Amino acid sequence: MEDSRELIVVSNRGPLGFAVDENGERIVSRGAGGLVTSLRPLVARYDVTWVASALTPEERRLAARGGLEAEFAAGAPFRLRFVAHDPEAYDLYYNVAANPILWFVQHGLWGLRREDGRSFEQAWVDGYLRVNEAFASVVLDELERRPAVPVFFQDYHLYVAPSLVRERRPDAVLAQFVHVPWPRPEEWRVLPEDVVRAVHEGLLANDLVGFHTERWRSAFLDSCTGLGLDPTGTLVTAHPISVDPAEFDGLAESPAVLESERELVARRPERLIVRVDRTDPSKNIVRGLEAFGLLLDRRPDLRGVVGMLALLDPSRQTIPEYVAHRLEIERAAADVAGRHPGALELYIADDFPQSIAAYKQYDVLLVNAVRDGLNLVAKEASLVNRRDGVVVLSENTGAFEELREWVVAVDPYDLDSHVAALEQALALSADERRSRAAALRTHVRAHDLDDWVDAIDGELRRVSTMRA
Repeated sequence: MEDSRELIVVSNRGPLGFAVDENGERIVSRGAGGLVTSLRPLVARYDVTWVASALTPEERRLAARGGLEAEFAAGAPFRLRFVAHDPEAYDLYYNVAANPILWFVQHGLWGLRREDGRSFEQAWVDGYLRVNEAFASVVLDELERRPAVPVFFQDYHLYVAPSLVRERRPDAVLAQFVHVPWPRPEEWRVLPEDVVRAVHEGLLANDLVGFHTERWRSAFLDSCTGLGLDPTGTLVTAHPISVDPAEFDGLAESPAVLESERELVARRPERLIVRVDRTDPSKNIVRGLEAFGLLLDRRPDLRGVVGMLALLDPSRQTIPEYVAHRLEIERAAADVAGRHPGALELYIADDFPQSIAAYKQYDVLLVNAVRDGLNLVAKEASLVNRRDGVVVLSENTGAFEELREWVVAVDPYDLDSHVAALEQALALSADERRSRAAALRTHVRAHDLDDWVDAIDGELRRVSTMRA
């Protein structure tokens, strides 16, 4: 690493998407998801080769060509290499093994699993392992030409790939960041032991494994101990990821956001509760809507004064559990609207400018996830809010470990706790609101995305030196 600033980044989704329009012209779009945004600064610091799944016919065509040169909007160049998977294997990998099963286990949602005729064992062997093998094959091909370049795997889609690479390249520098929570050891028992062991051994094949919080780091080490695995050969760390303040400062004053904000201000109630999330069961949206309805049931004085705006991005609508959850959200919203007409606005659409406008205008921000690796909404919104808004934050988010001093805590499983937290947030004095909001902004600006990248960069250098 001292002589080379090269880096191979490996993630399921790529930083750019490629398609073809009706005229045969190529369309390039920014990759979906917060992970891509979070990793963008690495491209500015390293000569990056990014390995990702080919998800469209055009990307499959590009995969056959090998790598291609690309760049982010900011002008940072990188090399992109797509992996073309067998479609049936990818379906089993993504829609059965990774999402929802691994996701559900890691977010404490195992009880939501639905059988669809495809067993997890089949999805693991014929899907997850095959796709991880395909990723490992491409990484090994890259290391054949540049054996000293570190490899940085991302998240729960790629737990097995590091061990596959390590078998062929014992001296490779391998790292992985886990962006999701890590369950307690007993929560893994719903899965076959050989799968659980493969997940942990795959991570321990890395020189470096990173988590957002000490809570998830400790849970991982406890799981390793429970399986009789020795984690001492891997550097296991905790660094909470963050956001780019300059990016959100610019977004907050962009024409699209200002237009959305004008529309919101024209119709907003006196006090506004906002929630911005994906329609993911882990986000606990139904309980949040129910809590708002119960708040108005119990507090007639707040009717006509307090309203809620729920802006939800449709998530994983190819997965039955997610489709069912979206219907539950819509039913819960209809129930609240029936009891309290005009008090709740629900939008399910991908409209980021509208979300930023809502960030600026909230009096209370509700983030009540059942469990989150971190949760960037609490950080993004606190940066751009203009009303000294109060953040109600789930104790089970990774961000709570970092921000607990300035938020109102909520137990994500307890409906009465939700109502009490909303009441407390609405009742805080102006001075207390101002103090908390200012402290949140100061913290997020001081501990920004560059701060996280600095930490990862330093640890990559450390393990690279140890391998040298």
